[in-house]
Amino acid sequence: MKVFAISDLHLSLDSNKPMDIFGDNWTDHWRSIKQYWLWQVSQEDIVILAGDISWAMDYAHAKADLDAVCAMPGQKILIRGNHDYWHSSLKKTTGYLHNRTYFLQNNALSLGGYVFVGARGWKQRGEAGFSAEDEKIYEREVHRLQLSLQAAEKLPGERIGIMHYPPFSQERGASEFTELYAAYGVKKVVYGHLHGKRVRRASLENLEIQGTRYFLTSCDQLDFKLLRIDTADAVR
Repeated sequence: MKVFAISDLHLSLDSNKPMDIFGDNWTDHWRSIKQYWLWQVSQEDIVILAGDISWAMDYAHAKADLDAVCAMPGQKILIRGNHDYWHSSLKKTTGYLHNRTYFLQNNALSLGGYVFVGARGWKQRGEAGFSAEDEKIYEREVHRLQLSLQAAEKLPGERIGIMHYPPFSQERGASEFTELYAAYGVKKVVYGHLHGKRVRRASLENLEIQGTRYFLTSCDQLDFKLLRIDTADAVR
């Protein structure tokens, strides 16, 4: 059994919002992802999707995107990103998922000898424009991560963390999120959200904070391939 991760698919199969406005590399990006996914992933493997799955604003328009993801091989674990406006509750989203596809929110999932934990996260303190409202959301997301980690305490297996926002500070240092992961013994965490040529990918590779390794999985940063994370060194 292998464990893969990818994020920021930004699907819009039920509407016309092509991603190539952000660069030619995004042309037919879902086709590229599917091709690699079908080549690499078996039905027993696990694929993490770390947020920003669909551009849709509601479930009716997100259904085509969710169905496309659910139809892919493997056991799929989804988490909410900042653009997943269609998501309103764990119960309702779960009703749209099928074919061994799961949603992570305030809970922990045990699959294939692994335990998956996480939260969406939020922008970090110290970022430009960080407001009192941002502080409220930040604290809520820290609490949600703690709930997930506490739920995982009852489950045996290696823990893998999933975030949408980068969990560390702007200086690639510790935050309340990274401290929680370290305290609960989580050794690997995947995240997304960062896009484009301005991302200093080299500075993020092999990033380790307090004994936890962090892996960027935004699809454009992976050349629209899936990142395998169950090996000693993550590989594409």
